[in-house]
Amino acid sequence: MSRMNMIQAINSAMDVMMDRDPAVVVMGEDVGYFGGVFRATAGLQAKYGKTRVFDTPITECGIIGVAVGMGAYGLRPVPEIQFADYIYPALDQLVSEAARLRYRSAGEFIAPMTVRSPFGGGIFGGQTHSQSPEGIFTHVSGVKTVIPSTPYDAKGLLIAAIEDNDPVIFFEPKRIYNGPFDGHYDRPARNWSAHPAGEVPEGYYRIDLGKAAIVRPGEAVTILCYGTMVHVVASTIEDLGVDAEIIDLRTLLPLDIETIEESVKKTGRCMVVHEATRTAGFGAELSALVQERCFYHLEAPIERVTGFDTPYPHSLEWAYFPGPVRIGEALKKILKD
Repeated sequence: MSRMNMIQAINSAMDVMMDRDPAVVVMGEDVGYFGGVFRATAGLQAKYGKTRVFDTPITECGIIGVAVGMGAYGLRPVPEIQFADYIYPALDQLVSEAARLRYRSAGEFIAPMTVRSPFGGGIFGGQTHSQSPEGIFTHVSGVKTVIPSTPYDAKGLLIAAIEDNDPVIFFEPKRIYNGPFDGHYDRPARNWSAHPAGEVPEGYYRIDLGKAAIVRPGEAVTILCYGTMVHVVASTIEDLGVDAEIIDLRTLLPLDIETIEESVKKTGRCMVVHEATRTAGFGAELSALVQERCFYHLEAPIERVTGFDTPYPHSLEWAYFPGPVRIGEALKKILKD
């Protein structure tokens, strides 16, 4: 076991998989000699060579298009999109080709690719380096969507994603790359060294996709969240003394609806927290599923705490970010109803 931050855990997952399977290749802008803008691929090119870890032109559509072809020919590419905000040029290849390949070929071809990309705000990245586009991909049949919240989960989930025969979008919450974040931007930063989930096995292990984690058991309300919001929610309920059950979804698709349903039927209340914009965000799907499955157990309307329906603002970052104040207000409302 080693103490790792999330970047090191992600790097370790790729290292483990490249060592185990010569079909695994890493590609993207600056992932080679430079080691990635966040250094997530540092040292991999030196270890595995330029044919397995290589830089690409700045063309997201091309990166994913090439990865689709690689997958069809038997490789397991792990392309990096440097920021999730720039994944949009690749949408056609992801939606029309990668997601459909197995279906349209009747299983003759697959696209076993894992698209890594940092996402989310909290680092003053402004509107073009802070977006959370996960809801777009959960709408697409044939793509799996994974979002870790700790170094331990990041490594285990990334290994499972690379081994999966379907295309996986692996969003990495960059605000917690170096440490958990409680939502209080004016407090000193913390690192993963003191967190239990910062202890990560050096070798191979996997966390199966489609299984949520109950971060904290509770009786008063079920809170569904993922990524950075897991830590913001945990800190907020601790400060408020609320006996909430926190569920870290870990994978949005496939979704562990059984764990969610069991929890909501126990608590009778449900709140969804995510950083993405509100309208048609993944929280809307979660709300619908909970309403469909748990209607007669609900004692209050489902609450959503999300980003606003605007571009991500730079100067008003902490007003947009679903922090302790807005989460606390929603908790008081749902517990009062």
